[in-house]
Amino acid sequence: MTENHNSSRPTPAEIVAFWRDAGFERWYEKDDAFDAEIRRRFGTTWEAARAGERDAWQDSDEGALALLIVLDQFPRNMFRGDPRTFATDARAREVARRAILEGRDQRIDPVMRQFVYLPFEHSEELDDQAQSVRLFRVLGDAENLRYAEIHADIIRRFGRFPHRNAVLGRDTTADEQAFLDGGGFAG
Repeated sequence: MTENHNSSRPTPAEIVAFWRDAGFERWYEKDDAFDAEIRRRFGTTWEAARAGERDAWQDSDEGALALLIVLDQFPRNMFRGDPRTFATDARAREVARRAILEGRDQRIDPVMRQFVYLPFEHSEELDDQAQSVRLFRVLGDAENLRYAEIHADIIRRFGRFPHRNAVLGRDTTADEQAFLDGGGFAG
């Protein structure tokens, strides 16, 4: 997994522009070509961020947003069906907490601000889910709030996301299987 060696190391501005330009449909829909592009362009950046080599990006609003995209969003595209999808989730929550504490989220465009809050929605901890719902309620985006509430309900019910069980090698309970068989949310 490497970035194209002909390109320079992506800057936070380039990462944010790439993600913003990709738009809603590409953010939340499976697209093999888009996933491959992210792996090619940003795979090495994810590896560096995972190793803490991009931590200095947190010192600016745009840098913090870029780091969150790299740690929380990119692995969901690069590693579908692989445990690495979730490998940097805890780190993303740390970055998000710091960004919020420093008020960086409030200086980020509301459309892109959701990427500061999504690490909490992706967490299997109930406290993080409550934080996600609070943040999306304040943001005032009804659709994002609806998804935050769905995620929180799943964690309240199961204590984890059942759709991750197979990828993470976890046993699935009968109740979880019934939920999944009934079309349970898999986002």
